[in-house]
Amino acid sequence: MTLKQLRYAVVVADVGNITEAAGKLFIAQPSLTSAIRELESEYGIQIFNRSNRGIEVTAEGEEFLGYARQVLEQADLIEERYTGSVSGKTRFCVSSQHYSFAVEAFVELLKAHGGNKYEFHMRETQTYDIIDDVSHLRSEIGILYLNEFNETVIRKTLRDNDLIFEPLFKAKPHVFIGNTSPLAKKKYLTLDDLKPYPRLSYEQGSHNSFYFSEEILSTADCDKELIVKDRATLFNLLIGLNGYTICSGVINEELNGPNIIAKPLKVDDYMQIGYILPARIHPSFLTEEYIRFLKNFSA
Repeated sequence: MTLKQLRYAVVVADVGNITEAAGKLFIAQPSLTSAIRELESEYGIQIFNRSNRGIEVTAEGEEFLGYARQVLEQADLIEERYTGSVSGKTRFCVSSQHYSFAVEAFVELLKAHGGNKYEFHMRETQTYDIIDDVSHLRSEIGILYLNEFNETVIRKTLRDNDLIFEPLFKAKPHVFIGNTSPLAKKKYLTLDDLKPYPRLSYEQGSHNSFYFSEEILSTADCDKELIVKDRATLFNLLIGLNGYTICSGVINEELNGPNIIAKPLKVDDYMQIGYILPARIHPSFLTEEYIRFLKNFSA
């Protein structure tokens, strides 16, 4: 295995076409094909499925490419540190539930370490996909929460995927509402206060188990349910329909606007918000820096 072979495999996966990848790498297509086959033969795996329609990454290829990207990132950092030269783009990917502090930390990381060329991904996505992204190394780090209700299931899922959970902070449940909501003048809210209003929650796709819900108390009875996929839609409906969503209460007016407010919810529950990492891989420099920014914004 060489770094060159790893770069070849990553470029082929990113482009999705051997001919285009060869042109991008300035090598002959047979040479590129041979380098990939040598890599597959060395490790006894099949990175790509090949057909008349082109190529696609296999399941074991996804895992291998995740490790390859980590190795290449470390090699680029060594090159930059000791020669002062930057080869290629700085790359980093986060998968997270919908937390403004995670976005703030992401922005600060990009400002500090993006450089002149970068490709950063901020994936606000479904809970199971966060776990899947980190376990297959599509993302370096994931952000989600545990509580008394979901902890057993989530921790088992993390163990099954060889991931670890590191806590950031424990939050008491809050309710996000619009500042013109009939509930806006109350100091705190109860579940009875919320009953007349629509509850908003994030879609969890094919893994739509209560245990993977992004909102706590998802099993509480509710007559009016609104399911959305993104934060902007949730906030628009929340304001327009006097809806609510139950959350950590961590809010940023710059990112979320001045029309959303958080009210304490009077229940005996908590959210242990933290990050997940692969158990057997040392975090990269950018991952460690991102964790540092996360701790700053969630303190």
